[in-house]
Amino acid sequence: MHVLLSYYSVLILLCWMALGVLCILVRENSWISKSDKTRFYLTYGIIALSALTEWIGIQLNGNEQFPSWMLATVKCADYILTPMAGGAMVAQMKLKTRLSKALMLVLVFNAAFQIVSVFFQWTTAIDSHNHYTHGPLYIVYVIIYLLIIALVAAEFLVFGLSHRRQNRASLFSVLFVVIAGIAFQEILGGEFRTAYIAITMGAALMFIHYSEFYKMNADEQIKSQRKQLMKDALSGLRSRHAYMKALEKYRDLSALPGYTTVIVADINGLKEINDTAGHDVGDELIVGAAHCVKRAVGNSGLCYRTGGDEFVVLAQMNREKADSSLLRIAAEVEKWSHSKDITLSLSTGYAIAADYEDITIDELVRKADQAMYAEKAEYYKRNGRDRRLFV
Repeated sequence: MHVLLSYYSVLILLCWMALGVLCILVRENSWISKSDKTRFYLTYGIIALSALTEWIGIQLNGNEQFPSWMLATVKCADYILTPMAGGAMVAQMKLKTRLSKALMLVLVFNAAFQIVSVFFQWTTAIDSHNHYTHGPLYIVYVIIYLLIIALVAAEFLVFGLSHRRQNRASLFSVLFVVIAGIAFQEILGGEFRTAYIAITMGAALMFIHYSEFYKMNADEQIKSQRKQLMKDALSGLRSRHAYMKALEKYRDLSALPGYTTVIVADINGLKEINDTAGHDVGDELIVGAAHCVKRAVGNSGLCYRTGGDEFVVLAQMNREKADSSLLRIAAEVEKWSHSKDITLSLSTGYAIAADYEDITIDELVRKADQAMYAEKAEYYKRNGRDRRLFV
């Protein structure tokens, strides 16, 4: 028996050390928020404390040098803290469900029941030699314990449903390890003290699971942010950031393919509309222009909003297709209508790499800009306006 107690003491010591290492790992993990780290620390603290109460209870059992009330108090703490360890692991999930509330109520009821049981020896009976045995109402504690396990398992299931499929298997495997360890101790009894070894292992495995879960969430957020960065929020076209990335790829080429085409479009008179009708109407024009360019180009090129009212299309097309694209843009603009009878007007221009020798993408964009501004100058000349005032 002395050897067994010493062996169990070493196992409990190793569990405490493992929980200490987990606290260090949590502190060093940059993916986990401060509030979530607190939940981990609380879980590990409850597990360590509940393991300590069981260990003390074994040490006091049959030791007549200590008063019976001390053993009764330790066993009471053991029966309160052990179920709380499962509740603390559920708290890490941050679920706010009816099951969570039910679990909390059962844990509170169990704590009150155990405290009252100390005075009436309902769950733990202590004889004159300071040996403890199960009391007459120990079955109530067993029922409560099983109910708590069922609620914890249900919470794991609810949490698992929010996971990707590959994460659910690991989550439920952790639960299985913990339940198996507790079951071995309760069924085999005596020297088979496996509950806290399994709970500590479960805590370590949960940390691994959560670390991966937090990292996956962070990766998803980064991907989402990248997608948002590549898309213009107002127009729905590719953003200026995406445009600059595309230019970088063209710059890496030793020479532009001959059919590389840049189409540039710009809204005429947007400043005047913003000043007279308001920026909301101006924004509608921007969205309308983007829609027209996108519909006209279709899958023939990639459309970008590069500035307030400036749009660029990067494509691979010959002159015939480029001319056709400009005609389709004009046709879409003609069809577009605004609720306040405000007219949308676009100036467009394009440049094709085949027309120039050893031209770079930046030079090609400038050529397309020049063509667009030439058309814009004609537009303002026809309408008798100073372009500098109404750009």
